[in-house]
Amino acid sequence: MSTTEQSVAIPTGTWQADAVHSAVGFEVPYMGVATFSGSVEQFEATLADGELTGSAQIGTLVTKDENLKAHLLAPDFFDAERHPTVAFRGTLRSEGSQAEVVGEITIKGVTRPATLTGTITGPVVDPYGNERYGLSLGTTIDRTEFGITWNAPMPDGTNALADEVTLEADLSLVKAA
Repeated sequence: MSTTEQSVAIPTGTWQADAVHSAVGFEVPYMGVATFSGSVEQFEATLADGELTGSAQIGTLVTKDENLKAHLLAPDFFDAERHPTVAFRGTLRSEGSQAEVVGEITIKGVTRPATLTGTITGPVVDPYGNERYGLSLGTTIDRTEFGITWNAPMPDGTNALADEVTLEADLSLVKAA
C-alpha cells in the first residue's frame, strides 16, 4: 500500500456492521464465459481497536436458483450442516484511503491465511447522530484449499467451475454504544 493521501485513522473502540447497509458475497468464474455470484443474508462483523472479526451463516446463502443453493449447502461444497459458518479474523492497516486486513479465514473447518484489500472511508455522522466508517474489502481464494473440490468437466477438458473465488465485504460500521 503506497499513496500520498492523508491516512484515514483506524477507528478506536468497537464498531459493528450495520447489516441493512452492508453486504457479503462471492463471485466465481463459470464455464469460462460467465461469473456465478451469490451473497449471504446473515453475517456479523466487528472492528475493535483495529482487529476485524466476522462470520457468515452459510445457511442464509442467496442464489438465483434454489436447487443450486441446495447443492452449495451440501457436502460437495460448504457442508453447511457440519460447518454452518465461514469466519474471518485479522488486523486492519490503512494508508490514505487504502485498507488492508491481514489475517485468516475459516471455511468448511479449514483455516488458511488471507489478506483482504480495499478502501476505508469516514468517519461521518449520519442523520441520526451515529458515527460511521465504511470498509470495502475483497480477496481471492483457492476454494480447493478449503476442501471444496466439486467440479464438472466441459467437453474441451476444462472444468466448469474455476478454483479461484473472489470474496467481497462492503461494511458500514457503526460505533457501538
